[in-house]
Amino acid sequence: MEEKTDDIILKNNTEQIVSLIRSSLSVHEKRIQLNDYHDNDIADVFDVLTAEERKSLYSILGLDRTSEIFAYLEEDVGKYLEELDNERAADIIESMDSDDAIDVLEELEDDHREEIIELMDPEAKVDIDLIQSFSEEEIGSHMTTNFIVINKSLSIRQAMKELVSQAAKNDNISTLYVVDEEEIFYGAIGLHTLIIARDYVELESLVTTSYPYVYADEEIEDCIEYLKDYSEDSIPVLDRNKKLLGIITSQDIVEVVDEEMSEDYAKLAGLSEEEDLHEPLKESIKKRMPWLIILLFLALGVSSVVGLFEPVIAQLTLVVSFQSLILGMSGNVGTQSLGVTIRVLADEGVKAEDKRHLIFKEVRIGLSNGFLLGMLTFLCIGGFIFFFKAQSALFAFSVSGCIGLALMVAMGISSFMGTIIPIGLKKLGMDPAVASGPLITTMNDLVAVITYYGMAWVLLINTLGLVE
Repeated sequence: MEEKTDDIILKNNTEQIVSLIRSSLSVHEKRIQLNDYHDNDIADVFDVLTAEERKSLYSILGLDRTSEIFAYLEEDVGKYLEELDNERAADIIESMDSDDAIDVLEELEDDHREEIIELMDPEAKVDIDLIQSFSEEEIGSHMTTNFIVINKSLSIRQAMKELVSQAAKNDNISTLYVVDEEEIFYGAIGLHTLIIARDYVELESLVTTSYPYVYADEEIEDCIEYLKDYSEDSIPVLDRNKKLLGIITSQDIVEVVDEEMSEDYAKLAGLSEEEDLHEPLKESIKKRMPWLIILLFLALGVSSVVGLFEPVIAQLTLVVSFQSLILGMSGNVGTQSLGVTIRVLADEGVKAEDKRHLIFKEVRIGLSNGFLLGMLTFLCIGGFIFFFKAQSALFAFSVSGCIGLALMVAMGISSFMGTIIPIGLKKLGMDPAVASGPLITTMNDLVAVITYYGMAWVLLINTLGLVE
């Protein structure tokens, strides 16, 4: 119900903004009324407007507001820039935060991108070159140069004056970053702290010198947990000489975490990276095919194992009906253990003792859940066979007991597999997220088949002598 309400509000905002832009009001009146709408809401109407209406909207909003709205455009941003002359496009991009500007530039064709960059002012080009000097896997590629920096030697009054001066171009002002005379990062001051400080107080005494930071060339996956541990509006990004290069904002951190989660989901599906909606068919096939070929041969192995139990199936065909139950539940438990283990392994500080404890815990959870579900299975399937299959109580509850016991054992083993396989792959220097997902799915099927039909053969046929 809440999602439906949000959709209605969004739809109403879109209709209102479009109506306002197309109205006969003066430019001044339109600008005033558009100030009541969020930048993201205005960005949502771009695909509804015509090219001429968009150009008119840019004039109404002004350069700074237009650049802020362009930062919210996730699709077709290249198309909208193509509608403008290069000079105007360059003005919009250079007014954006450097990280947002790079995202927009990446949507353009190479030739067009170079033409626009050439028209940008030198300061903006330096910032863009700096961020682009880092690979996509490094945290520096997600930083922005939109921040306030002051020297620790300033007085309170001088620091306030410097803040006002820099705020004209940089709007990330909730935290001020402090450097020493050699431009080495020294610490940070909260805006509130500086505002209420008395003139006679030394600025240096207000600085938090133990403020968290990251190095620009650090791998994202290595520092993502560290970034998540702090609830600061922004974290400074330094070079290896401790000089301040930029900051990564809380919004940037959310985007990085989202990208990492998307990449992990893709890896769990056996892909090397997340597929793009518009990725060519050939590229998508190349990403998926290697693992599918490996899994094909593993699946053939599972089928061969099932073939070994043909005598069991021939004498007791009823057990085939419940094969999918064992396979499905053992697969679910293995996937749960895999998810927990991947999350634990993301912490580089995990010790061998912690891993052993994790394995033991996951197996106990698997066996405990298996016992409870096995008892439920024993009662439900036993009753089903007795009442609806017209079999004797001994036959019905012997079969359901075997199914329940096989379910418990399969779930316990699957929990062990879901934990030990990613830990083993990590030990071998492989990415456990890439290999674990598809591998565990197939291995769990193998475990479940052997457990189920093996128990049916030993308990039901050889021990109790049950046949149909």
